[in-house]
Amino acid sequence: MRHFFHSHWKVIIALVLLILVAALTLGPNTADAAPDLAERMRQHVRAVASEEHNTRKPRQLERAAVHIETALARAGYQPSRKEYEAGGQRVCNIEVAVSNVAKGKRPERIFIVGAHYDSALGAPGANDNGSGTAAVLELARLLKTMRPSAGTEVRFVFFVNEEPPWFMGEQMGSMVHAAEMKHQQRNVAGALVLETMGYYTDKLNSQKLPPGLEGRYPSTGNFIAFVGTLESSALVREALAAFRSASDFPAHGLAAPAHTTGVTLSDHSSYNRHGYPALMITDTAFMRYPYYHMAEDMPDQLDYESMARVVRGLAKTITALAGAARG
Repeated sequence: MRHFFHSHWKVIIALVLLILVAALTLGPNTADAAPDLAERMRQHVRAVASEEHNTRKPRQLERAAVHIETALARAGYQPSRKEYEAGGQRVCNIEVAVSNVAKGKRPERIFIVGAHYDSALGAPGANDNGSGTAAVLELARLLKTMRPSAGTEVRFVFFVNEEPPWFMGEQMGSMVHAAEMKHQQRNVAGALVLETMGYYTDKLNSQKLPPGLEGRYPSTGNFIAFVGTLESSALVREALAAFRSASDFPAHGLAAPAHTTGVTLSDHSSYNRHGYPALMITDTAFMRYPYYHMAEDMPDQLDYESMARVVRGLAKTITALAGAARG
C-alpha cells in the first residue's frame, strides 16, 4: 500500500485538485444555476405580484413592466414597449414575436398569446394575474426557437389596465392592442388569453359553476378551463384538443353565450369586440379561488408545479396551432 501511494501520489493530487476546482466552479448543486419551470414561474410571480401594481401605484406598475422586459431580453428577445396615455398617466403594453414571414412581407395570420400584468385595487394580484404573466413569459422563452408555418406569427403580449376602472373601456390595454390590429387590418387567427391560472385543489365541491352548467363540469377545482363565447367555439375546440393531445393535465372547454357568468371577463373580450376569435385559459378565478381580488392574493397561495404542467401543455398547444414543425 505504501508503494502504491508513493508511485501514484502525483495522480492522486491531480484528482483532488480537479475535484476542488469542480466544486468551486459548479457549487454544491448544479441545478441551482438552472431553476426548473415551476421555480422560474415562482420567481416571476414574486417579482411582478408581491404588491399592488396598477395606475394607483404607478411605481410598482413600472417595476412589473421592467421585470417583464428584462425577462424577455434574457430569453433573447428585443421587447417592444407600446406606450399610451390613460387617466393622465403613461402606461404600456409590452410585446415580442416569433415569426416565419418573408422579409418585407406582413404576416398572413397572427396568434396572440397574452396576459394582463396589472392588479386589482388593494390586491397584489399573484393569481390575478401574476400567474398568467409568468406563464406567458415562460411560453415566450420555451418557444423562442419555434418556427411557425410559413406566413405565421405568434405574438406574446403583456397588457396593462385590465382591472377596473379600465375594464372594457377604450384605455384597457388589450382593447388598445386589438384596436391597433383591426386598424392595421391584421388577420388575428386567434387570441389566447391566460388569466388566473395558478390555483388547483382536490377538495370536494371546491368548484363553482355558472347557473345551468351544474353537472356538466367537475365540482372539484383541479382542472384548467378553455373558455370562449359561441362565436369562438371553433378556436375553443381546436385549442382544447391540441392541449389534451399534449398533456395529461385535466382540461375542460366551454363555448357559451356571452351572458353566461364569467365567459367574457378578461382580455379575450377585447379581441371578440373587434371581430377576432379569442378564448381565455383559466383556473376559473372567483369560481374557485378564495382570494380573488383580495389582499391575500399573494405568491405563496399558488400551485407552481401544476402551473408548470399547464405551461408545458400550452407550449405544445401553441406549436400545433401555429403549424410549427415538430422537433
